Amino acid sequence: MSSSPAPDALLGPADVRELAAALGVRPTKQRGQNFVIDANTVRRIVRTAQVRPDDVVVEVGPGLGSLTLALLEVADRVTAVEIDDVLAAALPATIAARMPERADRFALVHSDAMHVAELPGPAPTALVANLPYNVAVPVLLHMLDTFPSLERTLVMVQAEVADRLAAAPGSKVYGVPSVKAAWYAEVKRAGAIGRNVFWPAPNVDSGLVSLVRRTEPLKTTATRSEVFAVVDAAFAQRRKTLRAALAGWAGSAAAAEAALVAAGVSPQARGESLTVEEFARIAESAPARDAAPAPTNEESGK
Repeated sequence: MSSSPAPDALLGPADVRELAAALGVRPTKQRGQNFVIDANTVRRIVRTAQVRPDDVVVEVGPGLGSLTLALLEVADRVTAVEIDDVLAAALPATIAARMPERADRFALVHSDAMHVAELPGPAPTALVANLPYNVAVPVLLHMLDTFPSLERTLVMVQAEVADRLAAAPGSKVYGVPSVKAAWYAEVKRAGAIGRNVFWPAPNVDSGLVSLVRRTEPLKTTATRSEVFAVVDAAFAQRRKTLRAALAGWAGSAAAAEAALVAAGVSPQARGESLTVEEFARIAESAPARDAAPAPTNEESGK
């Protein structure tokens, strides 16, 4: 393995602003761009993610490369997925200039992460990213679903989203993201990030979320899409009991009650009290489709 990079290889506040100015980049709210300007923060993220020398890391939204460089210091290789034309074009040159001895360990995919179906090189083992806040949850779920080789994930997201992802059943913020993330992984909060490490400073706090993939998939005969359909219906009308909320999904309130009873779940319960395992049992007890009309988009809360 090559010698470790020079200590000044990472980007500091002046480097980030200089790079952005040279590229004519102004961070946009539309893409949720807030660049990390603190080398200690990106190294902390890499440590918290427990990135190892044999890891193949995928990073979504690398921006100017602050976290990318910190990941390259430790991981075997890094693949960055960037949607922005200017940033994607500039990143390989930044890596080559600041960490030439690791440049052959870096790959760039110029694409929308939501449309990425494959990555170059070996299968990724870890996902580490400062996710754009406006698309954090769908991107995270897409990557977990598309790349089953991802064992460990650490994402920086808006604090409120971090709370939602890591929430346990019964919590006020437990909802669709909490259940869907739990389908794939054990999820927990892994720290907070201050606003002053970003440029521009966001007007919200940020949090780290750790997701460690289940060693064994959830034991259920229902498919992921069948379970997620129940989850979506249950939370589309949070205030309603599951008997009422799942009426559209099941074909009628009576059919929903029958499925709930068969799954060992109280028809009077609400979605926020259920574990992902209980949602899977409800999906398994779904009424036969030839016995019930398919729910309309309106009824299923889509």
